[in-house]
Amino acid sequence: MTADVTDAVVLFSGGMDSATVLAIARAQGFRCHALSFDYGQRHEAELAAAARLAPRLGALDHRCVRLDLRAIGGSALTDASLAVPEAPGEGIPVTYVPARNTIFLSYAVAVAEVLGAGAIFIGVNAVDYSGYPDCRPAFIEAFERVANLGTRAGVQDRPLRVHAPLIALSKAQIIQQGTRLAVPYAETVSCYQADAAGRACGRCDACRLRAAGFEAAGIADPTRYR
Repeated sequence: MTADVTDAVVLFSGGMDSATVLAIARAQGFRCHALSFDYGQRHEAELAAAARLAPRLGALDHRCVRLDLRAIGGSALTDASLAVPEAPGEGIPVTYVPARNTIFLSYAVAVAEVLGAGAIFIGVNAVDYSGYPDCRPAFIEAFERVANLGTRAGVQDRPLRVHAPLIALSKAQIIQQGTRLAVPYAETVSCYQADAAGRACGRCDACRLRAAGFEAAGIADPTRYR
């Protein structure tokens, strides 16, 4: 199958950043295939948001892969015995899910090979973020090299590009760009411990970063809080 640089697999959690990335990819002319993961995270509200938003943001299709990272644990997002921090701390927080982006990107590469897509989009950020090591530019660059070394498409000179358009933007810049692209942020779910209706706690790291971003952008925060 010949890779088509106009087709892209977009990692899509249903959160603010991934929704912005999907809108950016569509604005750049890509035919987008949204890919979400039911990986044993604390709630399913973000997956419900992803299912609603993928077609609205122009994805051609949306698939959700099920894998159980609870079997590995080590994160407050996959181990119910670990509390989600509600105050800033030092170092990499316990909400870091071991190797999550490596796993997700690997699945995205497989989907891209099957579809003949020439691009993957991911919403990682290394400015206003929690310090996760798999959100840094060096990781994305290294993963792209691995993907092209270890796939049929790569060795047949049909290289795959991994795009991370938010990686060097502040949260405020992300929100401003997404607002220009009419991303319905009120319908996205970023909170680590949202309730079944998708309402945010307003206290976790994801909520603090999101709220600060809207304030810095000078845009009213449409997040639904419980």
